[in-house]
Amino acid sequence: MFSSWGFPCGRLRLAGRAASRRSPLLCQRTAASSAPPWLPLLGGAHRRLLALGGLSPSAAAAAGRGAAGATPCGSGAAGGGFRPSRVAVVVKTTRYEFEQQRYRYAGLSEEDLKQLLALKGSNYAGLLERHRIHTKNVEHVVDSLRNERIEVRLVKRREYNEETVRWADAVISAGGDGTMLLAASKVFDKFKPVIGINTDPERSEGHLCLPVRYTYSFPEALQKLYRGEFRWQWRQRIRLYLEGTGINTTPVDLHEQQLSQEQHSRAHINERFQDQRSDISGPHLLPVRALNEVFIGESLSSRENFKSCKPSFKFSLHRASYYEISVDDGPWEKQKSSGLNVCTGTGSKAWSYNINKVAHQAIEEILKMAKKHGSLNMPLNTDLVQKVTNDYNDSLLYSPEEPKMFFSVREPIVNRVFSSSRQRGFSSKVCVRSRCWDACMVVDGGTSFEFNDGAIASILIDTEDSLCTVLLEE
Repeated sequence: MFSSWGFPCGRLRLAGRAASRRSPLLCQRTAASSAPPWLPLLGGAHRRLLALGGLSPSAAAAAGRGAAGATPCGSGAAGGGFRPSRVAVVVKTTRYEFEQQRYRYAGLSEEDLKQLLALKGSNYAGLLERHRIHTKNVEHVVDSLRNERIEVRLVKRREYNEETVRWADAVISAGGDGTMLLAASKVFDKFKPVIGINTDPERSEGHLCLPVRYTYSFPEALQKLYRGEFRWQWRQRIRLYLEGTGINTTPVDLHEQQLSQEQHSRAHINERFQDQRSDISGPHLLPVRALNEVFIGESLSSRENFKSCKPSFKFSLHRASYYEISVDDGPWEKQKSSGLNVCTGTGSKAWSYNINKVAHQAIEEILKMAKKHGSLNMPLNTDLVQKVTNDYNDSLLYSPEEPKMFFSVREPIVNRVFSSSRQRGFSSKVCVRSRCWDACMVVDGGTSFEFNDGAIASILIDTEDSLCTVLLEE
């Protein structure tokens, strides 16, 4: 279990406590607890952010108290504007670029690519047009920054690294929500802003990006930043600890490898042997933070193979995920399901919402049954059903700044052996012990960790991991 410091649960509590007393992280937390809450703002990038924002010492202290407490720091009205000197612009790879890169090894011409896409049912002209729209909007953002004499570094996924993040005063993602997740994944400095621009609003929802109008009028967004017409929004993120036997803490980048089912499994196996799988029980703090969600379950390659009567023919069956779960230091419960999703407030609008939302039809049928049993003495109509549906679905959403998580057990199997006392709910901490054979723990749909029998994951939120984003005043 976790101690009051938020450390992971282990099978040997005494050993875990002894290890935590020697942990540098615990020492840092102890030191931080005895210092003024605004003291961390005085160093490095934190001081640079406040200087760029034009905050006075008193405003800086107030900002620090806001960061340490429940309210966001550095609001535009309280402390002036934000004017970065160096900005890294992280640019998405469009579908057109992806297809080009995918078949480049075959030496295909543009005409060959066009015909190949047509065979797959894809529209070459449409992909090219979306690529041009995206490119035009990226150029608009970059030109706007350079017109303000801001130094710009334009990077693609493969070029985006920790050195680029250290160089920049702020990071801008130019793409959609996926690009925003990528941009955030490398940022561990709580006081380095990450700002999303939706470069193809007609095809991308862009929940994590600035309002669509700034895609076409980015200088207006810059002026609002300069004038302080915004507030910082601290989006909470999930941290992960991994411990147990035979664990592998090496991540696999799913976007980079564009893995097939067999390749996905092979990638973990390759990393396993290269790393020689540490036998140390941990806990190990993994080098990622989840802005949206963490998903645990049997990997895409997990399958039972059976030979049919025909030679060398195989077919597959889905394998349920088998694990034990403890919520908020509660008792361990054996579960089988199609996986476990744990999200933040930011992620409550994403996959988690679609897992748990209820359809209008389901609510209507339930209300009809309640009325049939005499438990509902009111007329049913479309407005009532829609109101109940909306109220339930809205209850699944919460603020990105709230330091809590929402867990969802997907399609639980319930019988005399396996139970699911809580299929979903809010929590501050979730511990999962794997009993799987070929499972993964996937962070924000882009980074995967092996998670097989004997591994224990501890999932929690630490406010020090929050991501600094911007809400412009409208």
